[in-house]
Amino acid sequence: MGALKVLYISPEVTPYLPSNERADMCRYLPQAIQEKGKEIRIFMPKFGNVNERRNQLHEVQRLSGMNIIIDDTDHPLVIKVASILKARMQVYFIDNDDFFTRKNTVADENGVEYEDNEDRIFFFMRGVLETVKKLRWSPDIIHCHGWVSALAPLLIKKAYCTDPFFKNTKIVYSVYNDDFNRPFSARFAEKIKMNGIEDADLEPIAGKEVSYVDLTKFALKFSDGVIEGSETINTDLKEAVDSFGDLHLGYQGAEYVDSYNALYDKIGEIE
Repeated sequence: MGALKVLYISPEVTPYLPSNERADMCRYLPQAIQEKGKEIRIFMPKFGNVNERRNQLHEVQRLSGMNIIIDDTDHPLVIKVASILKARMQVYFIDNDDFFTRKNTVADENGVEYEDNEDRIFFFMRGVLETVKKLRWSPDIIHCHGWVSALAPLLIKKAYCTDPFFKNTKIVYSVYNDDFNRPFSARFAEKIKMNGIEDADLEPIAGKEVSYVDLTKFALKFSDGVIEGSETINTDLKEAVDSFGDLHLGYQGAEYVDSYNALYDKIGEIE
C-alpha cells in the first residue's frame, strides 16, 4: 500500500483569507501531514475577497470547462490554483461568476447570509469531486472542515460510491463553532438529489427548512470520523458527535497534528 492520500476541503485557508483558527489549521495541518509522508490536496472556494493578483492565482484550463447543473440551471466550473512555495503545496480554488464574485464569503458586509448559500455549497462540492477525478487522484481520506463542505459525506457515500476514484474513500468531518442563522430552503433536499441518492437518504432534511444543526447532523450521518475543531461547538450536536466513540476527537488545541494523523491512520484501515 502506498502513502495515504488526504484531501482537505475548507472554506478558508491562510494566506488567501484572513487568519483565524480554521484558516490557519487548513494552511499548516496539510503541510505537517505531508511531512509525515502522506499525500495531500487542498480545495477551497474562490470567494470574491481572495486577492488573485497578490496570491498569484491562475486558471487551470485543462481542469476548467465543465458545467454543473443546479436546480435545472447550468453553472460553468472554473478551476484556479496557487502555490505555497515554502511548503511545497498547491491550493485549488473552485470558481464561478454566479456564486463567487461577491466581495465576501457566506454573508454580506452587514452580516446577512446569502440566500443562495445552499446552491453555492452544492456547486462547490460537485466542483471539488469532479476536479479530483480530472486530476486522476484517488483520496483515501477526505477531511471536511465545517458546513461549507457538509455535502461531501453524502456525495461520497451515495452519488460517487461506485466511482473508482472514490469507492474506498473515508470521511473525517470537523465541526466548528460556525453556525449559520439563515436556514436552507425546504427545497434543499430536492435540489441536491442525484443518481445514487435515494429518498430515504434525504429523509432527515426533506421537505423542511434546514438549520445548521440539521445540516451538520446530516453530514455526520455519512461520515466515518468526527473532530471538534473549535473549543466550543453547538450543544445540540453533542450526542451525534459522541456517538462516534474512538473515532471522535475532542478539541485538541494547538497540539493537534499527531492526534489527527493517528485518526487518519485508524480510519484508513477500516474496510
